[in-house]
Amino acid sequence: MQIKTKKINYLPIYIVLLGFIKTDNKHIIIKNKRVMKRIVFLIFILVWSTLSEAQTIDVAKLDSLFTSIENHKKGMGCISIFKNGEEIYQSSYGYSDVENQVKNQTDTKFRIGSISKTFTATIIMKLVEEGRLSLTSKLSDYYPQISNANKITIEYLLQHRSGIPNFTDVDDYTNWCTEKQTKKALLDRIISGGTSFEPGEEFEYSNSNYVLLTYLAEEASSKSFSDLLTEIICTPCLLSNTYVGEKIDSNNKEAYSYIKQSSEWEKTKETDMSIPLGSGFIVSNAYDLNRFMFYLFSEKIVNSESLKHMTLLKDNFGLGLLKVPFHDHTGYGHTGGIDGFQSNVFYFPEENLSIALVENGVSYMLNNIVIGCLSIYFGKAYDLPGFIDAITITAEELDKYIGVYSSPNLPIKLTITKKGNTLIAQGTGQPELPLECVGNNIFQYEGVDLTLEFLPEENKMILKQLKMTFDMSKEN
Repeated sequence: MQIKTKKINYLPIYIVLLGFIKTDNKHIIIKNKRVMKRIVFLIFILVWSTLSEAQTIDVAKLDSLFTSIENHKKGMGCISIFKNGEEIYQSSYGYSDVENQVKNQTDTKFRIGSISKTFTATIIMKLVEEGRLSLTSKLSDYYPQISNANKITIEYLLQHRSGIPNFTDVDDYTNWCTEKQTKKALLDRIISGGTSFEPGEEFEYSNSNYVLLTYLAEEASSKSFSDLLTEIICTPCLLSNTYVGEKIDSNNKEAYSYIKQSSEWEKTKETDMSIPLGSGFIVSNAYDLNRFMFYLFSEKIVNSESLKHMTLLKDNFGLGLLKVPFHDHTGYGHTGGIDGFQSNVFYFPEENLSIALVENGVSYMLNNIVIGCLSIYFGKAYDLPGFIDAITITAEELDKYIGVYSSPNLPIKLTITKKGNTLIAQGTGQPELPLECVGNNIFQYEGVDLTLEFLPEENKMILKQLKMTFDMSKEN
């Protein structure tokens, strides 16, 4: 553990946190079937606390939280908290390289997934300020072959209101996500997807939007995105651990990502960074993320007009930013996820407070960790999680659970398989989730607060997530 502390002041909070597995900001608030198909195992949480006005951080309790997470193999990563532009707490836990027992350190770098979108949106707004781009410019000026390109503005791309489907949601994505993709190949995939709705009429989160924004930024500036990132953000913000990622290099203090299998961390495959581009190809650490947010909201990267535009919300989404309301206060931030990496960063302008959490191994929901940190930070009553160690079960004992389960209340199916003595759950269009046995016929994946209770004699299963429950039946 590595820790810094200072005396702090703070305000009451009402926090909205989002968690995800494959693609960001897909939550369990059901609005329509298109959204609902993408929500199982993806969480939306509301938590609030009302607290006194000033207090010293309970460092021992924060340290106990991360010691427990590390000892029970519930996560690996780094946490950083900033107040008034200075780091007041940080801690690292777990390993950046499990196989070689290399510990995570404060300067360990992580793939941050869709937090990259906040960087991309900032770069676009800077180019708009410089007159190289316009928010009202049409996509048809650059890629007329895309459906509805003459109706899609740069602003719609930033807001996820273009109607262009998410190319990473296609069924065969996992078959080619580790292979280098050319610009032509990605454009062909985006073009073939058509559009889901008339531009500007709806919100649908799509990585395709920010891949296209990457290309637009490069064409408008005649510079690589990497150079733009360095010039517009990293150099003025003094970010020494933030850059466009390539193949993971442990010699450069870059973390590998892991998923827990049979109570052990197993290395995941690497998405080739030619694919996510500005939607998710940036590497950074918790300290740099907080520093970036402080500089952004201090108007040291873009001007006040641009920042105001970025925080102007439709469907809770601005330009590369999500809204995070705290009682009478409002914060902004983003979440990220790629392979086994997950990350959160949230900034609250009125309090001048930010928190960044990056993990390369997740077995306990990031939302719960952030909520725990904020509860401790603000002095709210908070009980440390009582983790239950997994029960060892043989491969033969898992056979009675295997099958495809469905419910009339869910438009997706849940497929249960096994790998060795690990039970695997996979929802339609979702990644595989390794489950841990925690009781008689009860299995969990705490990374998304998922519990499955099987009734094998009845060929049924009860799916529980947060406070939602679904009865599912095994198909013949």
